[in-house]
Amino acid sequence: MFLSIDEKAAAWFTQEFDFHKPFTVRMFPQYTGLGAKHKGYSLAFSLETPGNIAFSKEVNGITFFVESNDLWFFEDTETYLSVDENLDELTIKYRNENNHIH
Repeated sequence: MFLSIDEKAAAWFTQEFDFHKPFTVRMFPQYTGLGAKHKGYSLAFSLETPGNIAFSKEVNGITFFVESNDLWFFEDTETYLSVDENLDELTIKYRNENNHIH
C-alpha cells in the first residue's frame, strides 16, 4: 500500500470540509456501482475519529487514515490524490503492482 496526497489535495480537503486543522479524514471504499479500482466501489471520505487504524499519513495538519477493515481496497495499490486545476476538483488515480494506472 502506498498513498500520495499532494499539498493541493490537502488544501482542497481544508476548503471542502471547512474545518480548522488539525482534523482527521477517513478514506474508505463506498459501494457506488462504479469504480476504477474495484468494480462497484469508489473511494469516499469522511471526517471521523479513528478507531482501528491500519494506515495513516499526515499532510499539512490533516491526518488521512484507513481503518483495518477497509485495507483490502488499498492492498497492492498505489493511490494518488491531487487536484485537477482546470476543474478545481480532487482527482484520484490508482496504480496496481503491474504498473497500470486507473
